[in-house]
Amino acid sequence: MDDQQPNNVKDLLVELKDASELMIDLAYAAVFFNDEKVANEVTQLEERSNGYLRRLRSIAMLAARSPEDAEGMAGVLWIADAIQKIGDAASDVARVIAARLGIPEDLRPDLRHADEMTARVRVREDAPMTGRSLRDLSLPIETGMWVMAIRSGMSWQFDPGPDDIVSAGDVLLVRGPEEGVNEVRQLAGAPPMPVAPDEDVPALSELDRAVDILVEMKDLAEAAVGLAYSSILFNNRALAAQVASLEARSDFLQDELESWVLRAAPEARHVDDLRGLIRLASASESICDAAREMTWYVEHGEPLHPVVQMALEETEETSAETIVQPGSPADGHSLAELRIETETGMFVLAIQRGARWTYRPRAAFALAAGDRLISIGPEEGEEELIALCGEQPVPVDA
Repeated sequence: MDDQQPNNVKDLLVELKDASELMIDLAYAAVFFNDEKVANEVTQLEERSNGYLRRLRSIAMLAARSPEDAEGMAGVLWIADAIQKIGDAASDVARVIAARLGIPEDLRPDLRHADEMTARVRVREDAPMTGRSLRDLSLPIETGMWVMAIRSGMSWQFDPGPDDIVSAGDVLLVRGPEEGVNEVRQLAGAPPMPVAPDEDVPALSELDRAVDILVEMKDLAEAAVGLAYSSILFNNRALAAQVASLEARSDFLQDELESWVLRAAPEARHVDDLRGLIRLASASESICDAAREMTWYVEHGEPLHPVVQMALEETEETSAETIVQPGSPADGHSLAELRIETETGMFVLAIQRGARWTYRPRAAFALAAGDRLISIGPEEGEEELIALCGEQPVPVDA
């Protein structure tokens, strides 16, 4: 991110949104890899976001020259505050590592394999990606993976831009579908990931169930944030209602996880490790709460200042709303068969079929004509998704 602070409401909203989403990704990555450097970066991003919010409040107050202006800016500040709460909750996730609360080490691989996989790969000498820019590599389109950070020597560069060059010896921190990991590793000159052994792993009983809940809460939190931004961008009350549903599910899961952790305490080797699980669950639920709060204006049919939509349209990821047309390439095929993430770089947040919504659909989900997809990803991936579905994005005022 640019160290020069933006000086208008739109740009400040863009920075707040991008920072909060990066904080979520980095915070969970810090937990997955037990990396204090990544956790500390989340704290620094939180401090920077606090500065953006203070600046935004000052500009908003100066811009309000009438009661109408004040009412419009109130909605902007409401959204900004909710975005900041998302970042604060992400910082709480990172503090699991920074404060050394700990989680059971045997459970770390299970946490890493949620709906999207987080991975690290070292770039070898003479690898296909060596000396090329991220723009030239176009990893989101070619592999479905996003580069969250690059480590060169002992220095991390977080949120790298399209003009950043990948060099031999760099370590990439990437996120995306599991099938994209080996494609990135091939470009980096690294061997494929080892195939998981077939032998049964002893069950971790109560503790194992707690981690299953935690993974679902992580997925819920990320889906709720994506759907909240989409509901505002499209001014869609149905999406806002879906965020409310996810938030209610997250509340239930937090209660269930705390119960499971208490039952697991007798079998845990280090009881202090369980504190990390409880902290992660609480922070994930807070992310859902903030996402729900963000949708208040949409949920209640209240108008938002146009600058909010303008800001969302200019962020690093775009939201797309498409409908599967009869006979299109997507009609009748599963997400796994279509390889949407690796072929387009777009991630499907939710699918509406009739009155029912499916959030973060699994790879086996088969699309059908009439399905409505809400996806996020790079702008250039939207056109490829449109081609798969055979449909232009639904107009914002539809």
